Amino acid sequence: MNSALGRHVLAEVYGCKPHVLDNVESVEKIMVDAALAAGAEIREVAFHKFSPQGVSGVVVISESHLAVHTWPELGYAAVDVFTCGEKVDPWVACNHIVKEFDATNVTASEMKRGIMQPQAKTALAG
Repeated sequence: MNSALGRHVLAEVYGCKPHVLDNVESVEKIMVDAALAAGAEIREVAFHKFSPQGVSGVVVISESHLAVHTWPELGYAAVDVFTCGEKVDPWVACNHIVKEFDATNVTASEMKRGIMQPQAKTALAG
């Protein structure tokens, strides 16, 4: 039986309100609230407003992280929610973000991280 250390949701979020995606305070609040809604324990928060537009940020949680990068001019955000353990559901956080960004279209997928297998093989890029 395989078990994973974490769940990683990657979301492509389209049709978002540009004024939301370009406001660092709004994006930070949405991301923090998403972490809390999912039951995560927040450790650190760091967000940056780019000139002329866009916001990037990360919410470090005990269970891993939530990250975002926005392109307000395109109404697009790249969202990354990675949680470890059984307590926090990354989909709860992702769905909160999508709702608050007022997205019209989303594609998202979940990847299992740290899949532990007996006699796991190591592959190195080179």
